[in-house]
Amino acid sequence: MQEVVDILSDGIEESKEIKDTIQKVLETCFEEEKIEGLNFYITVTLTVPEKIREINCLYRNIDKETDVLSFPMFEKEEIEQIVQKKEKQKLPEVLGDIVISIPQVEKQAVEYGHSFERELSYMVVHGFYHLMGYDHIEEKDKRVMRPKEETILTKLHITRE
Repeated sequence: MQEVVDILSDGIEESKEIKDTIQKVLETCFEEEKIEGLNFYITVTLTVPEKIREINCLYRNIDKETDVLSFPMFEKEEIEQIVQKKEKQKLPEVLGDIVISIPQVEKQAVEYGHSFERELSYMVVHGFYHLMGYDHIEEKDKRVMRPKEETILTKLHITRE
């Protein structure tokens, strides 16, 4: 299987377990959305709240910490056309970047009463679907995005418990 993710650590100690979880989740996302084999990959940066706040401020003009940020490289319609035509990119091409605050993932796992693996997996899936052009601001959009996220987590047997 093609490598679908490049994982970077910025202020976070590298962890094989975290990297394996991210790889497994993104492979499942790629399969579900039928983009495996199209030569796309995602860069995931694992960081700390201070760094994600800087990024959020710099690129979104929002001066606060968050759990996950996504920076897509394509519009939803462009991805749909590539998938429809099954156009393999000539060179590996980044689908987008996801930035995850690991301390925030740990905090939310405790807050929501589920495992770190479940919260991390959700952040990865959530970021992935933003890269694919989905959103959740409007209720009608949320009704499309949330079931997609849950489908991936269900396929991976990653539950809220």
